[in-house]
Amino acid sequence: MRRLFPSAAALALVLAAGPALAGDILVHGGPIHTGVAGAPAAEAVLIRDRTIAFVGPLAAARAKAAKDVRDIDLKGGAAYPGFVDAHAHLTGIGLRELTLNLDKTDSVEALVAAVRDYAAAHPGDAPIAGRGWIETHWPEKRFPTRADLDRAAPGRIIVLGRADGHAVVASSAALAKAGLTRDTQAPAGGQILKDDKGEPTGMLVDHAQALVETVIPPPSPALKRQALETAGKLYAGRGWTGLGNMSVEAADLDLLRSLAAEGRFSLRVDNYMDPSGAEEVLNTGPSADTTGLIRLRGIKLYMDGALGSRGAALLSPYSDAEGLGLVLTEHGQGLALMKKARAVNAQVAMHAIGDRGNRMVLDWFGETLGTDTGRRWRIEHAQVVDAADLPRFSKMGVVASMQPSHAIGDLYFAPARLGKDRLKGAYAWADMLKSGAVVAAGSDAPVEVGDPRIEFYAAVARKSLTGFSNADWHPEEAVTRQQALRMLTWAPAYAAFADQQRGTLEPGKAADLTAFDRDLMTVPEAEILKAQPILTVVDGKVAFER
Repeated sequence: MRRLFPSAAALALVLAAGPALAGDILVHGGPIHTGVAGAPAAEAVLIRDRTIAFVGPLAAARAKAAKDVRDIDLKGGAAYPGFVDAHAHLTGIGLRELTLNLDKTDSVEALVAAVRDYAAAHPGDAPIAGRGWIETHWPEKRFPTRADLDRAAPGRIIVLGRADGHAVVASSAALAKAGLTRDTQAPAGGQILKDDKGEPTGMLVDHAQALVETVIPPPSPALKRQALETAGKLYAGRGWTGLGNMSVEAADLDLLRSLAAEGRFSLRVDNYMDPSGAEEVLNTGPSADTTGLIRLRGIKLYMDGALGSRGAALLSPYSDAEGLGLVLTEHGQGLALMKKARAVNAQVAMHAIGDRGNRMVLDWFGETLGTDTGRRWRIEHAQVVDAADLPRFSKMGVVASMQPSHAIGDLYFAPARLGKDRLKGAYAWADMLKSGAVVAAGSDAPVEVGDPRIEFYAAVARKSLTGFSNADWHPEEAVTRQQALRMLTWAPAYAAFADQQRGTLEPGKAADLTAFDRDLMTVPEAEILKAQPILTVVDGKVAFER
């Protein structure tokens, strides 16, 4: 694939100086990593209006700056092209902050205690909704059940989502409200887990979650608006300048557009719509709002479920259970949506985790696109890929949208799910890059925390947050720091057809910049996680400053 980069010499980083306009921002005081291949770190970057005006020596930048330039001294920190979360769920990130957040629970008993405390703080009979638990590290080594929820808050309707969004646990009252009994049949692409007596345990996987979705009132437009605004501020404060927003509802897109127009939202958001809200993009194709921040890119589809809940579609049975996982989209339905997207030049982003799921997506993309390799359609996650399918990403022009933090969480249980042989093709960022594919990194928040430091660390260290790893984690799949930076800056821009406008710090490109108080490119691995975001600039405006 041809790389559209200037040479290091051309990056002399000089833009013919136009008139020095008021509103200039000068960033200096630490290395400026441009993200341009082969280019050394610069001393300063000058921002004028919404673009990068100059990158290079500090003295030259000062000479070109307006008299009233805003001078920002990094004081030994380091700046980079804006970090972009290639795959996240913005509404869910905000709602996680505003509802019962279970991402810190470390056992069944901790979950019970959290629910009990929340119920006590919110007395009455209002349903309780929450999200964020994941059982893979719990000492009990099991899913939570309705019995656990019943003892936490007897008689309350409770539905709690697993962190990955592919399963929920519901209380007895919630199951009763939904009319779900031992005789209820699971829908296609879903599972109702049952105990040894044939009674539902309360665990509902993938499409079976829909059986209880009506027992919890949906968030109001006002709550969603608050969630989106909250998420935007949270992400700017972490150093993100933008994100790929996945499975977006039409109403949420309208709210984002309104917030941006009112000046209450400052990040760049590339939106990939849920099929239920995809009418606009499938009729008119990609578009941008008047601010240029909120872009409509395409549609998000699901091929399979998650590995942790054994919903990922595998070519061979799970190593620790029977079954091949779940297929969530029918072939005819998927192809019809893909053909509509192709007709209007909309992108398709399709979730696939298992090796069978990834092969099926590549097959379906091939059926739809043929030899057209320029559409930049995306496979979201691409977690387990058979060796025979790995070269197909580059050959077909398919972007691998992968989340480094998934590996350092999943690799505690992935060996059991997959067995040692299949681990070689799991979370294989280095091999994917070697094959020539573009790897756009993200977090999948609120499934994960949604922190650029964690994603960068996971990509280069391939260790747990405490430094643990072993041979099963395939340390050879870790990437270099330059590769990690590219995965979190240029690649997400490429994946959203924005690499000519952003993704590197070059004169003429959009002024999106992230800075931390230490240099991620040189500090010891463990210190990456200690770095503090100190500056986030989006579209030439300071969105966050510490």
